[in-house]
Amino acid sequence: MLETIILFYSLYTFMKVYISVMQIGYINVEKRKTPVLMSAEKYLVAGNYAVANGKLGLVTTFVDYLVFIWWVFAGFAWLSTLFPVEGNILQAVVFLFGFIIVNFMIGLPFELYQKFKIDEDFGFNKMTAKMYVVDTLKSTLLFVILGGAIFALLSWIIENYEMWWLWGFAAMFTVAVLANVLAPTFMAIFNKFSPLEEGELKEKITKMMNETGLKSDGIFVMDASKRDSRLNAFFGGLGKSKRVVLFDTLLEKLNTKELLAVLGHELGHFTHGDIWKNIGLMGLLLFIAFYLFGHLPDALFTQMGVIPEAGVQIAMLMLLLPLVSFVFTPFMSYVSRHNEYAADEFGSQMGGKENLVSALMKLVTENKSFPKSHPLVIFFYYTHPPVLERLKELGFDASNTIVGEEVIEEPGLPTDGIFAHMDRDAH
Repeated sequence: MLETIILFYSLYTFMKVYISVMQIGYINVEKRKTPVLMSAEKYLVAGNYAVANGKLGLVTTFVDYLVFIWWVFAGFAWLSTLFPVEGNILQAVVFLFGFIIVNFMIGLPFELYQKFKIDEDFGFNKMTAKMYVVDTLKSTLLFVILGGAIFALLSWIIENYEMWWLWGFAAMFTVAVLANVLAPTFMAIFNKFSPLEEGELKEKITKMMNETGLKSDGIFVMDASKRDSRLNAFFGGLGKSKRVVLFDTLLEKLNTKELLAVLGHELGHFTHGDIWKNIGLMGLLLFIAFYLFGHLPDALFTQMGVIPEAGVQIAMLMLLLPLVSFVFTPFMSYVSRHNEYAADEFGSQMGGKENLVSALMKLVTENKSFPKSHPLVIFFYYTHPPVLERLKELGFDASNTIVGEEVIEEPGLPTDGIFAHMDRDAH
């Protein structure tokens, strides 16, 4: 059984490496061609940023594979000698914290390189070392409290129920829904939220929300600029906890019309029930994962030199979950892209097609998003349609644009907007 698991994980790693190599090669070629949606200089910078991220991702994929091999051949057995797992819930939780710490320490250099080298070089990172340490300490404390409680609950379920995978799924799905409800509260631990000032913008946003039946506990501005220069906005929370959150960086770049078009897009997600659709898809993925890992044979753990106690089984689930997720990624990405087209149509009706188009074009420049990608990357990872396709659906032909020193100009279309989407693409 261990050989089968390693074979599947090896195929998964090969696919990730192949896709990354194709993407890096594709962008290295495309970035030297005639630029679209931005000046030649910014087009090259965006291409270089995408390549830099791709190369780092390639390295982390190789490291992840080596770490996986180490865990299944020696890591679990080594960790079980440090933190014996003998059916005790506390021991299981400690074992899992040990598993998390090892993985965190291995991944830390890559996270630091991403933030303080790549993002710093390309003008995104605004976080100081002190701020990073403080954020890490806060997130660690939060994880110890909440993660410890979740690990204890799962361990108790495994120890007391034969069909633990079913009850474990129910528990984790409930936790996931609660996490969406409490998301604004968690974010307030790391960021400052200030109510949007009274005025025309707030009045128009409130009017749009009333027209679509969205009720929230307020419209807030988040001090995102102290950490990152990228632009964003989102509707956070579920139920009565919903709130509209605008990054302060976003307010600096958008005029009122463009911002309303962006929020109209997000209201489209609310109107179409996309949040609940995403939660449903996540639930389906969790159910399949728990079912599969709940039926792993004891012989597998024997081959790894451990006994299948709660802590080991949960750690194995965490180790293999990316493999299961990867299999379902193309389907989930396809559904997400479909929802984005529908939200674009809704946003163009609410805020004006020309405003949404200009915002999308500026997004490419401000966030240094290279507008082209290899088809395999789009198929697997793009949760949003390629920007050129979105513009085409909105009636804008990028091939007819004239690229100037700063931004493109097109008759009848403003050029100072930006489309800030809630979820940044996973590419």
